[in-house]
Amino acid sequence: MEGWQEQDDALVREFELPTFPAAIEFVDRLAELAESENHHPDIDIRYRRVTVRWTTHSEGGVTEKDREMAERTSTLAGA
Repeated sequence: MEGWQEQDDALVREFELPTFPAAIEFVDRLAELAESENHHPDIDIRYRRVTVRWTTHSEGGVTEKDREMAERTSTLAGA
């Protein structure tokens, strides 16, 4: 899982997109994925940078579902 780090019981990665609209479009695609899987990340948007944090609160940390979703997030970002 290239680019992802485990921090505070979560998988975390910052993505830098070329423009602010591109960052928002990425977050929109991620939101659609999260809704379809009923598994939602924490998302922080700072201009062109989007930080995504996957964890399963009910399990108290990172699960296989989080790892799967992190990989799918990387694919969405084209990373």
